[in-house]
Amino acid sequence: MTDLKKKKILLTGGAGFLGSFVYEKLQNYRPSDIFIPRSKNCDLRIEAVVHKLMQDYKPDIVLHLAANVGGIGANRANPGRFFYDNLAMGLHLIEEARKIGVEKFVNVGTICAYPKFTPVPFKEEHLWDGYPEETNAPYGIAKKALLVQCQSYRQQYGMNAIYLLPVNLYGPRDNFDLESSHVIPALIRKCVEAKRAQLDKIVVWGTGNATREFLYVEDCAEAIIQATIKYDGAEPVNVGSGMEISIKNLVQLICNLIDFKGKIEWDTTKPDGQPRRCLDISRAIEYFGWKATTDFRDGLKKTIQWFEENFK
Repeated sequence: MTDLKKKKILLTGGAGFLGSFVYEKLQNYRPSDIFIPRSKNCDLRIEAVVHKLMQDYKPDIVLHLAANVGGIGANRANPGRFFYDNLAMGLHLIEEARKIGVEKFVNVGTICAYPKFTPVPFKEEHLWDGYPEETNAPYGIAKKALLVQCQSYRQQYGMNAIYLLPVNLYGPRDNFDLESSHVIPALIRKCVEAKRAQLDKIVVWGTGNATREFLYVEDCAEAIIQATIKYDGAEPVNVGSGMEISIKNLVQLICNLIDFKGKIEWDTTKPDGQPRRCLDISRAIEYFGWKATTDFRDGLKKTIQWFEENFK
């Protein structure tokens, strides 16, 4: 067990989508301080910058959520940048955290690390059974390499580094930029804007046959904190809701919730991405007693409401 009270916590990505909710929930545990490095004056890709950050701040606990991430289009356009940025940030942070002897390092990975044709539901022991889906493989492999670093540092240095694998997230404060957003915020924006403009259709990438699992962002934030407190093992742990929905059904559900009555046109020249995604979440239940609690429709309603209120 890790007591967060009166601890100095370094929270990378703390100003981002998931990180902002983790930051808010951490307040309930009364740490002495939470520091959120910002990319404009603290570039975590640069070794010397991370070295100075760790030496100056000397955190007790590091929660590494920072990532350069996006949907299929962004991954296809930036494979090299996504690989380098994500590997460099984690590589330097874990090494410098080791040097100062942090009590605990929590690395948040990605579901994109799994092989393209992983048996469903995804079990953590299948992580190395094949190559990831090609459109996001550079990102997924970079993040998976950090699992190896966490495990090897535990083995050689006794570093308490844990690794979590969250599934696709959604919720208020998400990235709704159509050039870089994930599927739910992109669909919400397309539907809301089409309805406002009284358009008769929306265009959606792929065939609609792929399936995905989605996790409400506040549930994920709670999982990260519970794992930080209760889990000290070497094994990676899936963090998900355990549900699975086809993109076709997802689009129809979002259209219904927004009351968009236009046509859905599928652009089959664009990729579907990984054929199926759904996690086995038994380790999270067993290792740190966490399970998602937000109903999917309720979570979508909250996300849609937030978007409509903030994007006029």
